[in-house]
Amino acid sequence: MSNRRPRLARCALAALGWIGHDCPLCGARGGPELLCLACSTSLPALPASCPRCALPAPGGTPCGSCLADPPRFDATTALWLYEFPCDRLVQALKYRARLELASFFAQALASRPLPAVDLVVPMPLHPDRLAHRGFNQALEIARALALRTGLTLEPRGARRIRNTIPQTELPYDERSKNIRGAFAARLDFSGKAVAVVDDVMTTGATLNELAGVLKAAGAASVHNLVIARSLRR
Repeated sequence: MSNRRPRLARCALAALGWIGHDCPLCGARGGPELLCLACSTSLPALPASCPRCALPAPGGTPCGSCLADPPRFDATTALWLYEFPCDRLVQALKYRARLELASFFAQALASRPLPAVDLVVPMPLHPDRLAHRGFNQALEIARALALRTGLTLEPRGARRIRNTIPQTELPYDERSKNIRGAFAARLDFSGKAVAVVDDVMTTGATLNELAGVLKAAGAASVHNLVIARSLRR
C-alpha cells in the first residue's frame, strides 16, 4: 500500500497538469508547458515585417521586393526567426521525431491572429522522403492546429510529384528552378481561401511554387503559416 500511494498521488498530479516536462532546450524541469519559462522567452521574435513575405520591413509595411514582383502567395504569418534556439526546436521535430513539438508549435500559431480560411493544407513531402523520415512535420503541425482551432484540415490537398534536391543544399538563386514543377493539386480549390502550413521559410521559393499550383486549381488566396522565418544573408 505504501508503494502504491506515491504512484496514485503522481497520477493525480499529472491529471491536474502539475507534473511538468523536461524542457527540450535546457533540460530543466518545467511545469505543464513544454518549454521552461526562460527558454520560452528566449525564442527570437520576428521584427516588424512585410505582411506578404515576412522579411523585416519598416513599420510592417509591404517590402519593395513584394511590391515590384509580388509572390503568388498573399500573406505570411511567421512565429519566430530561424535562429538559436528556435532552430534547435524545428530540427528536433524534423530530424529527431520530437513530435510533441508539433503541438507546441500549433499552440503558438493558434495564439496569434489567424486569417479566415476555408482549408489548411500542409506542405507535402515526396513519398520517398516521407518513407525515409516516417512522418511529415508540416502535417503534424497542421493536424494539431486544426484540432485547436477548428480549421478544416485537407491533408491530401496537394502532392509532391518530384523528389527534388533538398533546398538547403542549394544556393539561394538556384532554389526556384529546383522546385519548379514539384507539386500538383489533388482537389478543386475554386474560390477557397487556403492556409499552407510549413516549418521554415527561407527564400520562399517552395511556398511560392505551391501557392501557384493551388491558385491554378482555383484558390482565391493563399496564406502561409510558418514556424520560423530565415533571414537571407
